Amino acid sequence: MCRELGVFVFSKNEEKLEDVVSRLLKKLGRTLAVAESCTGGLVSNLLTNVQGSSEFFLEGIVSYSNQAKKDLLSVSEKLIEEHSSVSAEVAKAMASGVKERAQADIGLSVTGVAGPAGIDEGIDRGKPVGLVYVAMVIDGEVECKEYRFSGSRTDIKKGAANAALDMLRLGLSKKTTKY
Repeated sequence: MCRELGVFVFSKNEEKLEDVVSRLLKKLGRTLAVAESCTGGLVSNLLTNVQGSSEFFLEGIVSYSNQAKKDLLSVSEKLIEEHSSVSAEVAKAMASGVKERAQADIGLSVTGVAGPAGIDEGIDRGKPVGLVYVAMVIDGEVECKEYRFSGSRTDIKKGAANAALDMLRLGLSKKTTKY
Protein backbone atom coordinates (compact mmCIF):
# COMPACT_ATOMS: atom_id res chain seq x y z
CA MET A 1 0.00 0.00 0.00
CA CYS A 2 2.77 2.48 0.91
CA ARG A 3 4.53 1.81 -2.38
CA GLU A 4 1.34 2.59 -4.32
CA LEU A 5 0.83 5.86 -2.47
CA GLY A 6 4.47 6.85 -2.96
CA VAL A 7 5.36 10.38 -1.87
CA PHE A 8 2.01 10.82 -0.11
CA VAL A 9 3.17 8.54 2.72
CA PHE A 10 5.78 10.13 4.96
CA SER A 11 5.71 7.67 7.85
CA LYS A 12 4.67 4.09 8.48
CA ASN A 13 3.95 4.80 12.14
CA GLU A 14 2.36 7.77 13.85
CA GLU A 15 5.39 10.01 13.42
CA LYS A 16 4.56 13.68 12.83
CA LEU A 17 5.61 15.48 9.67
CA GLU A 18 7.92 17.80 11.60
CA ASP A 19 9.67 14.77 13.12
CA VAL A 20 10.28 13.27 9.67
CA VAL A 21 11.60 16.58 8.34
CA SER A 22 13.86 17.03 11.38
CA ARG A 23 15.27 13.54 10.97
CA LEU A 24 16.01 14.16 7.29
CA LEU A 25 17.70 17.50 8.00
CA LYS A 26 19.90 15.90 10.67
CA LYS A 27 20.71 12.87 8.50
CA LEU A 28 21.76 15.07 5.59
CA GLY A 29 23.56 17.58 7.81
CA ARG A 30 21.60 20.48 6.32
CA THR A 31 20.69 23.76 7.99
CA LEU A 32 17.42 25.62 7.59
CA ALA A 33 16.11 29.16 7.84
CA VAL A 34 12.40 29.99 7.61
CA ALA A 35 10.55 33.18 6.62
CA GLU A 36 6.85 33.30 7.41
CA SER A 37 4.08 35.77 6.86
CA CYS A 38 0.54 34.39 7.12
CA THR A 39 1.57 31.44 9.32
CA GLY A 40 2.91 33.81 11.98
CA GLY A 41 5.77 31.54 13.04
CA LEU A 42 3.87 28.25 13.05
CA VAL A 43 6.38 26.45 10.80
CA SER A 44 9.24 27.55 13.04
CA ASN A 45 7.25 26.55 16.12
CA LEU A 46 6.53 23.05 14.80
CA LEU A 47 10.17 22.45 13.90
CA THR A 48 11.63 23.82 17.13
CA ASN A 49 9.24 21.67 19.17
CA VAL A 50 11.31 18.70 17.97
CA GLN A 51 14.15 17.75 20.29
CA GLY A 52 17.53 18.45 18.71
CA SER A 53 16.23 21.12 16.33
CA SER A 54 19.19 23.33 17.23
CA GLU A 55 21.29 21.00 15.06
CA PHE A 56 19.60 22.29 11.90
CA PHE A 57 17.33 25.26 12.65
CA LEU A 58 19.26 28.52 12.29
CA GLU A 59 16.64 31.23 12.10
CA GLY A 60 12.93 31.91 11.82
CA ILE A 61 11.57 35.29 10.81
CA VAL A 62 7.95 36.40 10.90
CA SER A 63 7.84 39.08 8.21
CA TYR A 64 4.17 39.92 8.47
CA SER A 65 4.42 43.42 7.03
CA ASN A 66 5.80 44.43 3.65
CA GLN A 67 8.32 46.63 5.47
CA ALA A 68 9.63 43.58 7.36
CA LYS A 69 9.94 41.67 4.09
CA LYS A 70 12.02 44.53 2.70
CA ASP A 71 14.11 45.20 5.82
CA LEU A 72 14.75 41.66 7.04
CA LEU A 73 14.66 39.59 3.86
CA SER A 74 15.85 42.04 1.20
CA VAL A 75 12.65 41.67 -0.82
CA SER A 76 12.60 44.63 -3.18
CA GLU A 77 9.81 47.18 -3.00
CA LYS A 78 9.53 46.97 -6.79
CA LEU A 79 8.86 43.21 -6.61
CA ILE A 80 6.13 43.73 -4.01
CA GLU A 81 4.58 46.57 -6.03
CA GLU A 82 4.64 44.58 -9.29
CA HIS A 83 3.42 41.23 -7.95
CA SER A 84 2.00 41.92 -4.43
CA SER A 85 3.27 40.40 -1.21
CA VAL A 86 1.00 37.39 -1.76
CA SER A 87 2.69 36.02 -4.89
CA ALA A 88 5.04 33.32 -6.07
CA GLU A 89 7.67 35.95 -6.85
CA VAL A 90 7.69 37.35 -3.32
CA ALA A 91 7.61 33.87 -1.77
CA LYS A 92 10.72 32.95 -3.76
CA ALA A 93 12.45 36.19 -2.76
CA MET A 94 11.57 35.56 0.90
CA ALA A 95 13.07 32.04 0.75
CA SER A 96 16.23 33.34 -0.92
CA GLY A 97 16.46 36.26 1.48
CA VAL A 98 16.19 34.20 4.66
CA LYS A 99 18.65 31.61 3.31
CA GLU A 100 21.22 34.31 2.59
CA ARG A 101 20.60 36.19 5.83
CA ALA A 102 21.16 33.08 7.97
CA GLN A 103 23.79 31.52 5.68
CA ALA A 104 21.67 28.36 5.75
CA ASP A 105 21.71 25.46 3.32
CA ILE A 106 17.95 25.77 2.77
CA GLY A 107 15.53 28.68 2.79
CA LEU A 108 11.81 28.05 3.23
CA SER A 109 9.03 30.64 3.07
CA VAL A 110 5.26 31.04 3.36
CA THR A 111 3.12 34.01 2.35
CA GLY A 112 -0.63 34.21 1.90
CA VAL A 113 -4.03 35.33 3.13
CA ALA A 114 -5.24 33.57 6.28
CA GLY A 115 -8.48 35.52 6.57
CA PRO A 116 -11.11 35.79 7.84
CA ALA A 117 -11.63 38.32 5.03
CA GLY A 118 -9.90 38.71 1.70
CA ILE A 119 -7.77 41.75 1.04
CA ASP A 120 -9.85 44.57 -0.42
CA GLU A 121 -7.38 47.44 -0.33
CA GLY A 122 -3.78 48.25 -1.06
CA ILE A 123 -1.27 46.35 -3.10
CA ASP A 124 -2.68 42.90 -2.26
CA ARG A 125 -6.27 43.83 -3.22
CA GLY A 126 -8.32 40.98 -4.62
CA LYS A 127 -6.31 38.18 -3.04
CA PRO A 128 -8.78 35.62 -1.69
CA VAL A 129 -8.79 34.03 1.73
CA GLY A 130 -6.83 30.79 1.66
CA LEU A 131 -4.43 31.73 -1.14
CA VAL A 132 -0.94 30.68 -0.02
CA TYR A 133 2.47 30.45 -1.69
CA VAL A 134 5.21 28.22 -0.29
CA ALA A 135 8.75 28.49 -1.64
CA MET A 136 12.02 26.68 -0.99
CA VAL A 137 15.60 27.28 -2.07
CA ILE A 138 17.85 24.22 -1.88
CA ASP A 139 21.08 23.47 -3.76
CA GLY A 140 20.58 26.42 -6.09
CA GLU A 141 17.09 25.30 -7.07
CA VAL A 142 14.02 27.39 -6.31
CA GLU A 143 10.63 25.73 -6.00
CA CYS A 144 7.31 27.44 -5.38
CA LYS A 145 3.76 26.13 -5.16
CA GLU A 146 0.40 27.82 -4.91
CA TYR A 147 -2.22 26.44 -2.54
CA ARG A 148 -5.88 27.23 -1.88
CA PHE A 149 -6.98 26.38 1.64
CA SER A 150 -10.40 26.75 3.19
CA GLY A 151 -11.76 26.91 6.70
CA SER A 152 -10.98 29.18 9.61
CA ARG A 153 -7.91 31.36 9.95
CA THR A 154 -6.36 28.66 12.15
CA ASP A 155 -7.19 25.95 9.58
CA ILE A 156 -5.51 27.95 6.83
CA LYS A 157 -2.41 28.58 8.94
CA LYS A 158 -2.14 24.87 9.80
CA GLY A 159 -2.65 23.86 6.18
CA ALA A 160 0.00 26.31 5.01
CA ALA A 161 2.49 25.19 7.67
CA ASN A 162 1.98 21.54 6.76
CA ALA A 163 2.36 22.34 3.05
CA ALA A 164 5.68 24.05 3.80
CA LEU A 165 6.91 21.10 5.86
CA ASP A 166 5.82 18.68 3.15
CA MET A 167 7.61 20.67 0.43
CA LEU A 168 10.73 20.50 2.59
CA ARG A 169 10.26 16.76 3.18
CA LEU A 170 9.93 16.05 -0.53
CA GLY A 171 12.93 18.23 -1.38
CA LEU A 172 15.07 16.49 1.22
CA SER A 173 13.87 13.02 0.24
CA LYS A 174 15.31 13.63 -3.25
CA LYS A 175 18.70 14.00 -1.55
CA THR A 176 18.60 10.63 0.16
CA THR A 177 17.40 7.21 -0.91
CA LYS A 178 16.25 6.05 2.51
CA TYR A 179 14.12 7.90 5.00
